[in-house]
Amino acid sequence: MNGAESLVKALVNLGVDTCLTNPGTSEMHFVNALDSVEGMRPVLGLFEGVVTGAADGYGRMAGKPAATLMHLGPGLANGLANLHNARRANSPIVNIVGDHATYHRQYDAPLQSDIVSIARPVSGRVQTVKSASSIPADAVEAVAAAYGPPGSISTLILPADLSWGDTDAGPIDSLKKKASKTVAADTITRIAKVLSSGKPAMLLLRGDVLLEEGLTAAGRVAEVSGSKLFCDTFVSRLQRGAGRAKISRLPYFGEGVVDKMAGIKHLILVGTKPPVSFFAYPDKPGWLTPEDCDIHILSEPDEDGTQALLALADKLGAPAEGLSLYPERRPELHTGPVTQASVAAAAGAFLPENAVVSDESGTSGILLLKETAGAPPHDWLFLTGGSIGQGLPLATGAALACPDRKVVSFCGDGGAMQTIQALWTQARENLDVTTVIFSNRRYGILQVEFNRVGVINPGPKALSVTSLDNPELDFQQLSRGMGVQADRATTADEFNRLFESAMNNRGPRLIEVIL
Repeated sequence: MNGAESLVKALVNLGVDTCLTNPGTSEMHFVNALDSVEGMRPVLGLFEGVVTGAADGYGRMAGKPAATLMHLGPGLANGLANLHNARRANSPIVNIVGDHATYHRQYDAPLQSDIVSIARPVSGRVQTVKSASSIPADAVEAVAAAYGPPGSISTLILPADLSWGDTDAGPIDSLKKKASKTVAADTITRIAKVLSSGKPAMLLLRGDVLLEEGLTAAGRVAEVSGSKLFCDTFVSRLQRGAGRAKISRLPYFGEGVVDKMAGIKHLILVGTKPPVSFFAYPDKPGWLTPEDCDIHILSEPDEDGTQALLALADKLGAPAEGLSLYPERRPELHTGPVTQASVAAAAGAFLPENAVVSDESGTSGILLLKETAGAPPHDWLFLTGGSIGQGLPLATGAALACPDRKVVSFCGDGGAMQTIQALWTQARENLDVTTVIFSNRRYGILQVEFNRVGVINPGPKALSVTSLDNPELDFQQLSRGMGVQADRATTADEFNRLFESAMNNRGPRLIEVIL
């Protein structure tokens, strides 16, 4: 077989069976290998930001990496924004980037670039294949690095001549994944002593501890110690809904975090870092932990935070029953004009059990978490790195990973336009994704930020580059043009009807909400 076939076979044998791609000339032998080697599902994205964002969503929900396949440095660069988000989510991804043939690099052809330097800022590991015979072993190292722990982006650069070159390297079908480190017993004892001191404390969580077992253990610890229980503002995946442990989310703006942490004397970190402001602002603090608050680390991201929380709960004598859980609650539907509140109420009323929500709703979706807290158990995926254009691709990848679960994407109009091509992939793959676009025809958060950075009266030119009118976007036409059924809601009753129908029927669908 040739090098590309060897790579595809190795990936499949290692459990990587989905390839999200926007390929070019240098990757044609890999593309051809998708037919000659069984077991790899190819999924085409019309823009590399869709490819990388979908790989992020896939990794978050499948718990294993998908492969991406992108064309040289420019193709990789097109996908960087969502690789940035994926890195912040600790999502496992095997990034395969084609390169010029080794002997062609000397000519500085038009697409020649420094792929390693482009890949390094978003990758936990970068490797360039040196020979066709080394490809199976390189694949093992790449996949193992993607798993971590914690999960990360592992970029493998494949020169074209090594892709088409013959190899007699045997297949590799075993993978030794590193286990998460165990938190030391004396750390558990020390944190238990801190939480038993009677001083106000906060548990701050991120990572796999926000899945049900870890979240339940954290709830037990908070219940018995009287601590506040919070997660970071933007986390990769939070399991929530009726019957699950209650947890609060740190506010987006720094002043809100300062308010939530007021009086806290002990901050216990589980897989995360102390909170900081998203941006620097004139005369506002960037470091948000109180000066007289002691910071303690229960677990690092590469350690088993769930087992640490279980051990801590037992050390504190926390009962297994009697937790503070979200009660089952379906909000009442609204009537009249469609609003942020009416959309959130409908989401809480109709979200089905086991749904997956991709949230890039920005300012328009501020009530969604409140109104869906009592919906049946579901997963919520956040904009981890703050780079907009993640919501639609993330939902696409989640649907690829979980074809039997309803996926809902709440997205602002500005973010949606960054990666609108994801709708085409949803249609082609017939994915069960309902996309809700909040169409307020502006970058709402930027208009808020004017005041926060000290710009009190922005002028017409400044306002023009934060608005999305003239001409107005028509998401119905955009969606239908890419093969996805689309409707528009201008009243609460219209949205209620459309969203209920979407939750009870399969297939890709879009609802544009005119605010």
